[in-house]
Amino acid sequence: MSLQPVTRTAVVPASDVPLVDIVIPVFNEEQALPRCVTTLLAHLDQLPWTARVTIADNASTDATALVARRLAHADPRVRVVHLDEKGRGRALRAVWSTSESPVLAYMDVDLSTDLAALLPMLASLVSGHSDVAIGSRLSPSSRVARGPKRELISRCYNLILRSVLRARFRDAQCGFKAIRREVALDLLPQVKDQTWFFDTELLVLAERAGLRIHEVPVDWVDDPDSRVDIWRTAIDDLRGVLRLRREIGVFATVGVASTVAYGLLYLVLRSALPTYAANATALLLTAIANTAANRRFTFGVQGPRDLLRHHSQGFVVFALGLGLTTGALWLLHASGVHGGLPELVVLTVANLAVTVMRFVLLKVWVFGVKEGAASPSYG
Repeated sequence: MSLQPVTRTAVVPASDVPLVDIVIPVFNEEQALPRCVTTLLAHLDQLPWTARVTIADNASTDATALVARRLAHADPRVRVVHLDEKGRGRALRAVWSTSESPVLAYMDVDLSTDLAALLPMLASLVSGHSDVAIGSRLSPSSRVARGPKRELISRCYNLILRSVLRARFRDAQCGFKAIRREVALDLLPQVKDQTWFFDTELLVLAERAGLRIHEVPVDWVDDPDSRVDIWRTAIDDLRGVLRLRREIGVFATVGVASTVAYGLLYLVLRSALPTYAANATALLLTAIANTAANRRFTFGVQGPRDLLRHHSQGFVVFALGLGLTTGALWLLHASGVHGGLPELVVLTVANLAVTVMRFVLLKVWVFGVKEGAASPSYG
C-alpha cells in the first residue's frame, strides 16, 4: 500500500499575527541576551515576513528576566515567557504549543549559527515545501569551526542515530530549527523529553510520521563560553535513543503474542470452518486485539479519543493482511499442498510479513498524530 502524500500549502497568516515566532531559550544569559536580540531584530528587518522574538526564560537566577523585560519594552516585536523549570524542550513546548504564528522557530542565544541561513530555512516552510527545517553542521557545504572533541561527539551521535534509530537527517542537535505550527501541535504531545534530547525525539517522530525534513547548510562557529555540559548531554541523549528503541521492542512483544494467538485460533477454527474462513476469522480477532494493545502499550494512546478512527484504520490494515495471507494460502493450494500443518507454517510466515507492514502503517498512518498542549505563563 502506498501512503497518501502529505498535503502542504503556502502559509497565509492572519493580519494581526506575526508569520514567524522565533524562540530563544535562555538560562542565566544576562550578558549574551542583549547582543543576541539586537542582532536578530536587525536581521529580521531584512526578511520579507513579519516576525516576533520570544525570550523563554528557563528559571534564571541572575538578571536575565529583568534584561528580557527591558528588551520587550524597547521593541514590540519582543515578548517574554517565564518558566519555573529549566529545560530547552520544556521551553519550546510551552511557547510553540500556545503561539498563533504559522511558522515556529528557535535558535540558541549564542548565535553560533550564522543568520544568513535563517531565510532559506524559513522559506522552505512558508512555501509549503517542507514540514520541519533544520540547520545542519554536517552538510557537505556547511562551514564549521569547532574543536575536535565536539566534532567527534557530534559525528558519533549522528552515527548512532542512523544505525540504531534509522534516522536519515544529518544533524539533530544544531540549535537552529523551525516547524510549521500545525505539525508542531501534532508532534509535541508525543515528545516525552523536556531537555536536550527534545530536538532528536521531535525529528525522529516527524520522520517516522512521513513528514518532510529540510536540512539547510549553515556556517557555525563554536561558542567557547557555552554553558552546555557536553558529556552529560551526550549521556542523556543516549538514554533517549534507548527509550525510543524500546518502542520497537514493545511492538515486537505484541506482535509475537498476536502471531501465537492467531496460530492457536486458526487451528481451533479450522476444524469447524473452511480454510479461508478460519484464516479470516482468526486474523480479524487478533487484528482487533493487536490494534488495541499497540494503541495502549506501544504508542501510549489512552481514553476514547480517536478510538473509532484508530480501529477503522486498523481494519484497513487487517484487510491488507487478509489479502496477503489469503494469497499465500492460494499459492500453497495451487501447488497441490494441503493440510493443517503446511497451511499453518505458510500462514505464520505470511503473518510475520504482515507484522512488519502493520508496524509501519500503525506508526506512520494510524497513530502518527496525537493532540494536547501545555500552557506557559507570560510576563
